This record gives sequence, structure tokens and C-alpha cells, in this order.
Amino acid sequence: MSVAYIKVMYRSNTTGHTGQTIQGLLTKHGVLVSLLQYHTETDSSSSGQAAINRAVKMLVEFTEQSDIPFSSAVDLMKAFRFALDHGTVDWKGEDPTELFWRPRSKKQANRIIGYLTNYTDWLILQPGHSGVIINPIREATNHEQKLNWCAYHHKKNNSLLKHLKSNSALEQIKYSREIAKFSEDTVLLEEVKRFPESRFNDLIEKGFISPKISDPNSPYYWDYKSQAMTYLMHYGGVRESELFHIFLSDIGIDMSRNEAVIRIYHPRDGKAPERGYSNREDYLKRKYGLKPRTAYLKTESLHAGWKSPLLDHTDNYMEISFFPPSKAAEFLAIFQLYLKYQHVEQRTNSQPYAFTNIYGEPETKKNFRRRHQAAVRRIGLTPSKLMGTTEHGHRHAYGYRLFEHDFEMVDIQKMMHHKSPSSCLVYISKTGEEIREIMRETERRNPNSAPPTPKFLKVDETQ
Repeated sequence: MSVAYIKVMYRSNTTGHTGQTIQGLLTKHGVLVSLLQYHTETDSSSSGQAAINRAVKMLVEFTEQSDIPFSSAVDLMKAFRFALDHGTVDWKGEDPTELFWRPRSKKQANRIIGYLTNYTDWLILQPGHSGVIINPIREATNHEQKLNWCAYHHKKNNSLLKHLKSNSALEQIKYSREIAKFSEDTVLLEEVKRFPESRFNDLIEKGFISPKISDPNSPYYWDYKSQAMTYLMHYGGVRESELFHIFLSDIGIDMSRNEAVIRIYHPRDGKAPERGYSNREDYLKRKYGLKPRTAYLKTESLHAGWKSPLLDHTDNYMEISFFPPSKAAEFLAIFQLYLKYQHVEQRTNSQPYAFTNIYGEPETKKNFRRRHQAAVRRIGLTPSKLMGTTEHGHRHAYGYRLFEHDFEMVDIQKMMHHKSPSSCLVYISKTGEEIREIMRETERRNPNSAPPTPKFLKVDETQ
């Protein structure tokens, strides 16, 4: 294809940044500069940048390969929407676009349309934007002209609402689009699997071990680091990505209970652990020459996401609540063994993170996932989201454990740090198999409550 992803050191004329690495798009007409500007001004995360870039790349490739006239932005977007929904291969197996796209789900297609709508809406608001020819940064390339046509189309649609006097009516209607999103099928709840409680100790004791050391009495036999990280997810409800933002200074001790006290700070806006710094971004930059891990590109090893959880304090942190509470003491014991025997600190003291690799560098998601998958296989299970044996299965186990012990929804929301109470529902609902087992048990206890079986299906016990 004629569009490629590239890393760009970009300096914005409007934000004042001295330069930052951004993932951009390289077309046959050059770098799509307006997209770089969009990323910097909207402060997109690296994950968000990647998703937006994929959507724009698809639209650019579609405009090149399809025969839709350039003069019709509406027809172009309708054809693009149709291609997302049905794919580009027709019922005869032919594809005039040579894109060979498979049909995407309604949910995926709506996300792509949403990304493109937000981007083209942003183009409308740029100074000097004409909607057709001029790009807010420079003279538009061929691709940007087509994107500007989409923006211009949205602008013209909105201008038809001028006769409405009610601000509330305007607020409700201004987001309607001729290129509307698909109506998605209603799903009660996505069934998610939890890591099986009965196998958790096996995972800790028999999974997280060093295959090179056979002596269980050796302090290097167990993988204390992975044990501690998994404890945080399973008994503290911590998201996998949040593990990689924890500083060593964020893990304290309640001396009266001999339990760990853990605070996970916002990777950028959280309070710095030392005085003299504005926040964690400032602290990482000036003391270590690092960026918050959310600022690294998704393709870079140091990248770690952040789900914008509900925070507990104006210092921008959330405090972890172990359940059962006794697991806070167990975590502390494991973490102390990790610090004593396996934690590696670089001589130059070049990073503040709690979990490090064998070189003293910050641990990565890729390496932890590899260790977790290996541990799961050692105890005879298969790493699978559908079986609850991936890293995220531990958080689901934590949420359901709270529900089983009759915690109120508002308490579960707080302990899982959800901004919306409804976000907890997917964690606390029973699986279909669990509900069916309840039905079977109910029938076993009340055999006479079931409707009679048709006569021709009854087994003749005399035969």
C-alpha cells in the first residue's frame, strides 16, 4: 500500500513543544502533517494515536483504490462505511479495490467512523480553514483535500440548524451525521472469565518458578517479582497496565499490621515523591530523563497504558484495597523477598520503578506476559481470555470475590476504581455456565416442580 506508519520527531508551532516523537502517516504525497498537529493539540495517548492513524490510513487507502469521484465527500464516506460493514470483496470473490478487506463488526466500524468524524471536525475549527483547498498548517495535499471535504460536509450540515433557537435542541441535534454510525446489537453483558480461585496457589507455588533451578530451598527458585505483581492483580484488583507505573516509593508499610500500603499515582499528573517537582512528569523528566510510560509509543517497550480510573485523592492517586485484607501481609512478604534477592538497581540510579528486569531497567508488559503465560502452562492450563487465565482474569476474580461477600455496588466501584457504577457489572455477574448449574441444582432439589415428561420420551424401566 502507498501509506505507511512512521515515527516523526514533531515540533508544533502552536503548543510550544520542543519536539516529541509521534506516530504519523507517510503517503505518496508526503507526511500527513495535519494529523501530527491533531495528535499534539488533542493530547492523544500513544494508544489513541495508533487507533486514529489506523482509521485515517484506511480512509486514505480507500480513496486511492476506489472509483468514488473526489467531488462527492458524501458518496465517498458512504462507500467507505459500506466497505467497513461488508468488506471489499463481492459475492463473486472479486475486489476492484484490491484492498481485500474483511467485514468488520458494527462496533469496530463505529469506532473507525468516530475517529474520522472527530478528526475532520477538528479540521473545521482550524484558523483559515476553507473546507476544500487550504489545510490549517499548509496547502493541503491530495489526501488532506479529501479529508477536508469530509470536514466541509459536516460543517455545511450543521449550518442548516441555524433556525433552531433552543440551545438544548442545538446541543442534542448538532452531533447528528448523514454518515451515521451503525446500530449495534444489544448485548446484556459480555461474559468474562475469571482466573479459577482453586488454581491460584498452584500458579504462585508451582507456576512462578525458575526452570533452571531445581532446589526449592534456593532463594532464586521462585519468581518473586511475578508473584508480587500477580498478587496485586488477583487480591488488589490492579489492572495489568497499572503495575508498570508503580514507583518503589509508592509501596509502604503499615507497621501496626505489618501490611503493604500501596498507592498508584497518575503517571503524569500524580504528585512527585520528592519536593521541588510539579508532578510525576516533571520528576521523571528532570531527575531521570524519562517520560511517563503513557507517553511512549505503543510500539516501544516502555509503553504502558492508563485507563483513567477513579482516583482517591487530590494528589492524583488510588489506594489499593486488598481482599481478603490478610493478603496485604502476604504480598508484603513476597515483595520483601523480591527486594532482597531479585530486585536489580542500576548503579546510576536511573529509574524509580518498583519492578525491574535483570538489568535493572523498568519491567515491560511483554516480559511479564511471557512469564505469566509460562507459569499458567506449568500448572497444566492454557493461557486464554475465554478461560480466564490471562492477566486480566485476576481482576475479574477480585471483583467477583467482592460481590460474593455481599459488598454493595458503590463499595465495589470504589475498590475497583471505576468512574461509573455500571462498569462493575461485567465483573460481578455470574457466567452462563454458573447460572445453568444453579438451574440444575434447583431442579435436583425440587424434582416435582418440573413439568411432566411426554409419555413417548419416558424410559420403560421394566425393559
